[in-house]
Amino acid sequence: MMERKLFRLDGTLEHDPAIDAWMNTHGGVLGDTAREWFQLMRQCGDEVRELLHDGCPVACLNDAPFASMNVFTSHVNVGFFQGSALPDPACLLQGNGKFMRHVKLRPGTTFDAAPLRRLVVAAFLDMKARIENG
Repeated sequence: MMERKLFRLDGTLEHDPAIDAWMNTHGGVLGDTAREWFQLMRQCGDEVRELLHDGCPVACLNDAPFASMNVFTSHVNVGFFQGSALPDPACLLQGNGKFMRHVKLRPGTTFDAAPLRRLVVAAFLDMKARIENG
């Protein structure tokens, strides 16, 4: 079976001011939710870089994206570029694409944040292993 090449993005930065500007356009609880979860992505490791890609904030391990954020009218999406490979015992991940998965966060719904925090860290560690193992 042929190994799939990792998706890479040019132009990642340690801290992209365009993401702060993007976040500032999203107020209220949805904006707060997006800021909270993207901040967790930023804190995964010293090698985390970021950029806006297709109009959305993306967290990368150097140039390899592992997670993204988007705000919609009634929810926030936390996306995972290799989500189909992540352990998800809480069954949070949605989507049926070959690789991408996401978690929808809806204001006013009860939510245990710990499993999503574990998914964000797992996505970072999974990407790190993919890079280190070729």
